[in-house]
Amino acid sequence: MTEARVHAELIAVLTALTNDAPRVMTVRMGAALPSGPFENGHRTLQGGLNSWVRAQTGHPVGYLEQLYTFADRDRGFDGERTISISYLGLVREQPPPGGGGPLWKDWYTYFPWEDLREGRPEILEQVSELMMQWAMSERPGRAERRQRIRFAFGMDGMAWNEELVLQRFELMYEAGLIAEAGQTPAFWFGKPMAADHRRILATAIARLRAKIKYRPVIFELMPESFTLLQLQKCVEALAGLKLHKPNFRRQIDQQNLIEETGGTSDKAGGRPARLYRYRHVIVEERALTLSRLPLARS
Repeated sequence: MTEARVHAELIAVLTALTNDAPRVMTVRMGAALPSGPFENGHRTLQGGLNSWVRAQTGHPVGYLEQLYTFADRDRGFDGERTISISYLGLVREQPPPGGGGPLWKDWYTYFPWEDLREGRPEILEQVSELMMQWAMSERPGRAERRQRIRFAFGMDGMAWNEELVLQRFELMYEAGLIAEAGQTPAFWFGKPMAADHRRILATAIARLRAKIKYRPVIFELMPESFTLLQLQKCVEALAGLKLHKPNFRRQIDQQNLIEETGGTSDKAGGRPARLYRYRHVIVEERALTLSRLPLARS
């Protein structure tokens, strides 16, 4: 029996925040993430990733951390097995070069049920209903499926957990509501991506949503100076949740992560707001100890 050949692939999830929207750099008209094989000429994994990102998007890479290694046996084709090493990059958006190749796309184009800033969206209710219908199908394990769905989708009194992006995606994949599952249901949700790139994107969103609670990585996405409202809206965009304004500002003050610049915003039509910048020394010395997002009261 001939063993499958194995090759390593590098995949980048470059994330930016623009106009209160979390965005991801894509290629192939939004159908894939920047990626390429790890080659002998690459001295390091990160060096190889940077090379592919520059070649495919022309965009510089800023903050970078390894996300996850995907190595399931069924990844690959034609007698090859693919091991994908993914990275999460945080950048400030720059316009991609012309030619219709690389595109910045809103996260929620791929995961529209994950944006609860204006309350539970109608698409989330549709997904939840179809998921429960799937859970009640005549197959073993109905009780377990129902419990997993209630927990992941915040149903029947259970709290919504914004970090369970991947769990929700995997459940929808099992139920055939995701185009990548290869089934033909009456409904598919969200824009599909090549191979398992949407699963990798879900992993990155979950990682970042968790990380903004205990590490000051949000500042990698912010301009040099910003208002407190801009900072709050950026956190809300990443979390997909509306935050409680007084609590948010109280927690920011308690962490002593930012300082006034002495300037004010020049936005017309209202009272000028104070501008802030993050304190580099504080960010380097300590992590945010925030354990919960200060949600808005309903």
